[in-house]
Amino acid sequence: MTNEFNEQDVAPKKRSRRSEETEPNERPRRVRWVQIRLIPIWLRIVLVLALLAGAAIGGVMFGYGFLGGGEPSDALKWSTWQHIFDIIEGQE
Repeated sequence: MTNEFNEQDVAPKKRSRRSEETEPNERPRRVRWVQIRLIPIWLRIVLVLALLAGAAIGGVMFGYGFLGGGEPSDALKWSTWQHIFDIIEGQE
């Protein structure tokens, strides 16, 4: 049994070109990709700001309560921050 290649058995492949698919005077149409966002940009910005604020508040409570030895809810009181500002300004 011999494996002979016969050119008549296989049809030649033809490359398709864009110019062949359209009329000669017609410009090829561009396919525009439209992405639909699940979360709008303004909502993403609001979520990022809310997460940053939550992380900052959580960090202050963790630092004051667990590392500093105080009550974590005291970190959110204005009197605590006034005392910290007084120490920074050198009044105490």
